[in-house]
Amino acid sequence: MTNACCLMQMPSPAFHSVHSPLSISSPPKDRCSPTFSLNQYPITSLSKPKFAATLRMSQSTRSSVVEQQRVLITNKHGEKLVGLLHETGSSVIVILCHGFRSNKEYKTIVNLAVALEKEGISAFRFDFAGNGESEGTFEYGTYWREADDLRAVIEHFNGANRVTSAIVGHSKGGGVVLLYASKYNDIHTVVNMSSRYDVKGLMGEIEDRLGKDFMQKIKEDGFFDVKNKSGTISYRVPWEILMDRLNTNMHEACLQIDKNCRVLTVHGSADDLVPVPDALEFAKIIPNHKLRIVEGADHGYTSHQAELTYIVSSFIKQALEEDREKSSQ
Repeated sequence: MTNACCLMQMPSPAFHSVHSPLSISSPPKDRCSPTFSLNQYPITSLSKPKFAATLRMSQSTRSSVVEQQRVLITNKHGEKLVGLLHETGSSVIVILCHGFRSNKEYKTIVNLAVALEKEGISAFRFDFAGNGESEGTFEYGTYWREADDLRAVIEHFNGANRVTSAIVGHSKGGGVVLLYASKYNDIHTVVNMSSRYDVKGLMGEIEDRLGKDFMQKIKEDGFFDVKNKSGTISYRVPWEILMDRLNTNMHEACLQIDKNCRVLTVHGSADDLVPVPDALEFAKIIPNHKLRIVEGADHGYTSHQAELTYIVSSFIKQALEEDREKSSQ
């Protein structure tokens, strides 16, 4: 068991909420996605006045300053993972996982932590190895390796007599929490926000960047470099790492998720990075599953932070209430 080191305490950040009128917008067309109608699927549309009042009420009922504790946790590879614990004193804790080339300071992750703390629920947001402040080298893909990082975090809090009540992930982090749930049966509430199901869509993105013959190029060179708009190399993808990503089978993994594990998938109808049909596939194969599509939201929920945090925090609160009722019987 690893020990955390609390280095400093910081005041809670302000809640980054963005209110904008909801409008009906068609989801993006994807080369690998069939044509579909939004009317077929559950759409979340929260009326602005009612939702704003609910948010204000939540904030006013939790006026005390919540401590943020900087925590270090060592993963199975000996790398120190850096995280921030939003400590409310609750016995339960929710762990938040960021996406690809992101970190614990990503707006969506911070907002979720703040929304949970206002409900009296402790939350922990951290950087996967090779990202943010954590040790290690950034690597493309490596979903299962990040699931191992998540395991180290959960085991740390288990050792501190804290119960991890839910794991939440955005984009790649959403895939990581699903993989974790497929391998371990110790977490019974999982939230997947905008993660990819279909690897074919990923292949299309790589083709657009490198050309249709990219596989042959990678075989010859042993790697490919991803460059930014200025032509500078952002990161290198070795052949074996690419194969690891392409062989990560989300379908097979999701079939292994226990039927008693509650899974919520949230997706934006205007997500042009991961198409909406990916979310629908999760809904088809995960037995205890809820799907919420947020009208007009892009991949990062840029103008829909308030709606997203309300959906996720409400789901987690309901799960906690259900668990308390079961334990009291």
